[in-house]
Order: sequence, then C-alpha cells, then structure tokens
Amino acid sequence: MKRVVAIALTGAALAFGAAPARAALFEDDEARKAILDLRQRLSQAEEQHRQQNAALAEQVSQLRRSLLELNNAIEALRTELAKMRGADEQLARDIAELQRKQKDIVQGVDERVRKLEPVKVTLDGRDFMADPEEKRQFDEAMALLRNSDFAGAANAFAAFGRRYTASGYYDASRFWLGNAQYGKREYKEAIATFRAFVTAAPDHPRAPEAMLAIANCQIELKDTRSARRTLDELLKTYPKSEAALAGKERLASLPRG
Repeated sequence: MKRVVAIALTGAALAFGAAPARAALFEDDEARKAILDLRQRLSQAEEQHRQQNAALAEQVSQLRRSLLELNNAIEALRTELAKMRGADEQLARDIAELQRKQKDIVQGVDERVRKLEPVKVTLDGRDFMADPEEKRQFDEAMALLRNSDFAGAANAFAAFGRRYTASGYYDASRFWLGNAQYGKREYKEAIATFRAFVTAAPDHPRAPEAMLAIANCQIELKDTRSARRTLDELLKTYPKSEAALAGKERLASLPRG
C-alpha cells in the first residue's frame, strides 16, 4: 500500500514538475514568434522606409531636374529677351536712320524743286520771272565782268544771249556784253553790240548809257566825227538822262574837225 502511495506521489510530483516546463517551452516559442514577427515588421518598416526614401530621393532628383530646367528656361528667356531688346534698339536706330534719310531726301527734293522754280527778279527797274539756272549764269557773267575778266565775261554773256533769247535778262546781257568787249578794246564789236541793243530796246533804262558807250568807242577809234553824231543823237533822244549830261560835257571837249 505504501508502495502504491509512493508511486502515486512520485507520479504526482513528476506531473507537477512537467507542467512548468511545458509552460516555459510555450513561452519561448511565443517569444521567438514575437521576435520573428517584430523582425519581420522591422524589416518591412525598413523596406518601406527605404522605398519611401528612394521615392523621396527620386522626387528630390526630379525637383532638382525641374529646377535646373526652369533655370535654363529662365536663362534662355533672358537671353531671348536681351536679343529682343537688342533687336528693338537696332530697329529703333534703323527707323531713326530711315527717317533721317527720308528727311534728307525730302529736303533734297524740295531744294531741287526750288532750283527749278522760277524766281522773281528785279533788274534795271524791271520785274520778271527767271529760271534759277538762267539767273545763275547771268550772275556768274556779271561776276566775271566785275573782276575785270573781260574775255571771260564776253564769252559768258555771248553764250547767255544765244541760249536765253526770250529771257528778261536778254537786253541787259547784250548791254554788258558791249561793256566786256569795250574792256577788251574790241571797239568795233562793242559798237555793233551797243547799236543792236539800242535798236532792239530803245526804252531800256540803259539805252542812253549804250549811246554814250558807242561815242566812247568811236573816240577810242579816233573817229571824232562819228562820235559827235552819236553824242548829238544821245542829247536829242535822251535829253534828260544822266548819260546825256555826261555826253554834253564830252561833246564840248571834242575837237572840231
């Protein structure tokens, strides 16, 4: 009996000791599972974090590329804007140059038109219209005469008379041609020129002077008789002229023959 009880007690003791062991073994497995699960979670979290970091890095990289592209675009836009400003400035300069040239052209045209437009001339108490070129040639011939270039003046007045036969300057040009010939001591030619002038324009203000000039040419040629007749004609035709007063004095000084 005692043996049975001892065996029973021994079995109970063994049974009591086996229960904590199984419990401890169960707890180790749970801990391992928990650790493995934690590691798995940590690994997943690390992988997720890595992926997030990679995605964030990609986003940052894309953002940097976008910023670089934006900077490049801004720089290109600045360059284009600078070119446009330069083009605008050049265009403004070109327009200003064209406007200046246009102004010069208009002024040149106006000047040429003015040179072609007849101008009013007052000569020897008479008013008439003359072409600018006509006036220029007459003035040049007069300038030669004033400078005592009698040969040049004679040629200029002769050419003028041939070209401008209907000019308001025509009578005056013949009168001054006679004076140029007188200056060259071409007295016979001068007499012919003055005679033609007086015959064609007897009412011209310088006709009395031409008569006196004829008499002076005749005196230079020692033709006193002809000079007297010319002076007598001057006194008879233009008695109130200044040339007649001078002619009267000249006539009184001439020897009779």
